Amino acid sequence: MRVLVAGASGVVGHPLVGALRARGHHVSALVRDGSRAPDADEAVVADALDRASLLPAVSAARPDVVVHQMTALRLLRDDPAGAFARTARLRTEGTAHLVEAARAAGARRLVAQSIAFAAVPAGEPVLDEDAPLYVDAPDPGWAATVRAVAELERLVLSGAGLSGLVLRYGTLYGPGTAYARTGGTGQRVLAGKLPLPEGGSGITSFLQVEDAVGAAVAAVESEATGVLHITDDEPAPAAEWLPHYARALGAPAPRTVPAAMAPRLLGWFTAHQLTAARGASNDRARTTLGWKPLRPSWRDGLGAR
Repeated sequence: MRVLVAGASGVVGHPLVGALRARGHHVSALVRDGSRAPDADEAVVADALDRASLLPAVSAARPDVVVHQMTALRLLRDDPAGAFARTARLRTEGTAHLVEAARAAGARRLVAQSIAFAAVPAGEPVLDEDAPLYVDAPDPGWAATVRAVAELERLVLSGAGLSGLVLRYGTLYGPGTAYARTGGTGQRVLAGKLPLPEGGSGITSFLQVEDAVGAAVAAVESEATGVLHITDDEPAPAAEWLPHYARALGAPAPRTVPAAMAPRLLGWFTAHQLTAARGASNDRARTTLGWKPLRPSWRDGLGAR
């Protein structure tokens, strides 16, 4: 098949290009900066936020399947506000442009990256894909992020003439992620600056980058539609994974702080993840996509050197 990977220079997009080529697909790598393009069958240089340049670029690639892996999260360390703002635009405006471009190019299928940790923190500790998204979160920044995610999913699943599949990735770890030793979270833990709120009952569902790539390859080659959680098999409370992660990094054990102080000390989002967030079940992905993680537990690689 002819596959176009949008966001081909990213943490998932870059290795995905190689994995798809290894499977015999003809891969076009869509990037904003040609110097960052991975080794693909062809590089397509265009900005997804620029409709006028995107449409002819995608049409020239003649894809059968378009894969949306676009974010701006690599900018987080230098410009957090700008990274989140641009990512929200890529999930809304960029997705709308990409859906239009895919249809105009004659593609039959669109696979898009989403996130598995945006659900309303209510009900069971681990939720399936039917749980509502937290679009009215009390924190304006997180509410805006979740609304952008909801719009991305709506656009992908309602794209006339396109078979749409949304992959909600768990919290990514591995090379190039925030949880790598050199990543933002890794550096924070190494410096002893990520304390554990008392109780640490927020649940995280992790996902190693290679498993995200494997799920995307399976999605390209399948006919599955809808929304799927792509996570490992062991949703974990912060009280378990954060001390383990610190030990794996050789960092100081995280100090415990009162839960009521966590939003002030950590910021609303991090406090929410460590105290209230729900995990995500991958049962539907196993059944519908025939996928399972090669690293079923975060214990096998989170914080590994």
